[in-house]
This record gives sequence, C-alpha cells and structure tokens, in this order.
Amino acid sequence: MQLNSTSTKPYYSLNDYLLKNYGEKLYKLSLDGGMTCPNRDGHIDTRGCIFCSNEHGSGDFAASRTLSITEQIETAKTKVAGKFSGSHYIAYFQSFTNTYAEVSYLEKIFTEAIMHPDIKILSIATRPDCLPDEVFNLLDRLNKIKPVWVELGLQTIHPTTAAYIRRGYALNCYEIAVRKLHAINIQIITHVILGLPGETKTQMLETVNYLNKVGTDGVKLQLLHVLKGTDLANDYLSGQFKELSLEEYIDIVIETLENLSPNIVIHRLTGDGPKKLLIAPLWSSNKKHVLNTLHNTIRQRGSYQGKEFSKHNGN
Repeated sequence: MQLNSTSTKPYYSLNDYLLKNYGEKLYKLSLDGGMTCPNRDGHIDTRGCIFCSNEHGSGDFAASRTLSITEQIETAKTKVAGKFSGSHYIAYFQSFTNTYAEVSYLEKIFTEAIMHPDIKILSIATRPDCLPDEVFNLLDRLNKIKPVWVELGLQTIHPTTAAYIRRGYALNCYEIAVRKLHAINIQIITHVILGLPGETKTQMLETVNYLNKVGTDGVKLQLLHVLKGTDLANDYLSGQFKELSLEEYIDIVIETLENLSPNIVIHRLTGDGPKKLLIAPLWSSNKKHVLNTLHNTIRQRGSYQGKEFSKHNGN
C-alpha cells in the first residue's frame, strides 16, 4: 500500500486535519478545571469508572488545579517547549467531567481559556449525561468565538460491558448528546476503549461501526490500561481477564481503521498511561514503539484479509 502523498499517515490523522483546516500543527495542553464526576460524588456512584485512576480520573497528565487556567496554560506551554516548536495550542479540559459544575463557573474558566491569544481550539472532555440545556447554550456561545470540541467517553456500545465498567448512562443518552451538539455545530470526539474485559474483536468492531452510523467527527482509540489503585487492577491481579498483546492490539486497530468512515478524524490510536501507575500491558509504556509497529504493519500488509486499506485525504 502506498501512503497518500497529501497525508502524513495512512488514515485521516489529527495532524492532517489541523494542517488542512488551520495550516499548522497544534499541541494539546491538558488542563484541570477542578471538577469531579457523578460517578464519584454519589449522584450515580462513588467508585468512579472501573479503570479511572483515583487521583486525576482520565486526566493524569493535566496541569495542577491549584493554578488559574491562564497559569495552567503557561505552565503547560513551558513543559512542551522542548518538543513543540509551534506557537498555537488546543486547550483541553481533561480531568474528570468538565461540564459537571455551575454554568457560571464553566463560563468563567472556558472563557479564560478560549480568549487566550495562543489558544486556537477549546476541547472539553465530559459525559453525555452531564450536558443540560444551559451548558449547550454556553457551548453555542463559545463556539462563535473559537471552535469548540466536545469529547464524550462512550468506550463501548455493549450494555454488559458498560455495566461492568460502571459507565452509568444508557446508549441513547450518548445519541441524544450527539444530535444536540451537532445541532449547534460542535465537533464531537468519541472515546473508545479496545480490550475491555469480556469483549471479543467482533464486539469491538460493532462499536466502531456504530460510530459510523451515529456520526461522530473524531475518535480516540484507547488501549485498556490497568492502573494501580483501580478496581480494574483488582480484577486483573485476581486473574479475571488478560490484557491484549501488542500483536492483538495492532490487529484490532488495523481492522478498526478499515471499518471507520474515512471522514472520521483519528485523534488517538493508543495511549500511554502514567508509568508509575501502569500494571499492564507493560509494552504500552513505549508509545513510540507501538505506533511505529502499527505503521510498519500497515505498510507491510498493504491490505488486510484481502481488503484494500482506505486511502483518502480527508475530503
């Protein structure tokens, strides 16, 4: 398979999207808005999702919540200066559920971020059941200033798995959120975890094909990480499930890319959980090796199970 000459990757990557629409790469700065989650404060549960770290939820790399949003942005810029030569960024509210607060507070911190001169895009990670009408109205206003993305943690479409991971909302809640966000021209990035206990490759691909139908704009693929201090770790250490091998994960990711609509932007293909917390899979700690292995495997195969790999430039 020959890679598309207009693309830096053999799929519609985030960098390709940014170069096409903004003319430059943008680095994502992880911020902490100081919120919690209905899965932690007792509204739904007190234990959190089964895979979330107790300290930062899904935002283990976010800046300290003791700093103002502007201070977090400046601190994060300094940290990435050695590996990013650009001057514009995405403000990413990552830790826990970032619309789970009073709208007046959300307006304050989101406005502070979006008005920063170096910020081009505001990206907000949240749950589809934490988007009341007043939040939609706020997002609509912000989106008229600069582009706003909303990241939704779907993880799986399968109810048994969703119950096991303690997701805490039904699938139709996600579908309603997608429709309402698209109605105000907000881009949606959907998070999917590959390798959830009990799920087969067929089930994972069913989640992928569902995304084509529901109409997400982007997807983040996350390898299931087993982190210290989580209930998932207890299940893993007691032998209730096994982690994916690198070869299994590469195989599933390639089939995922083959099945996804070519118009869906691939924001992430794996993840690198904090090494101090990571129990398994240990091979995932070398993210560069994982991505190099993936891209080399795609090149070597050229096609998968007799099917040509999708080639497109994001149009």
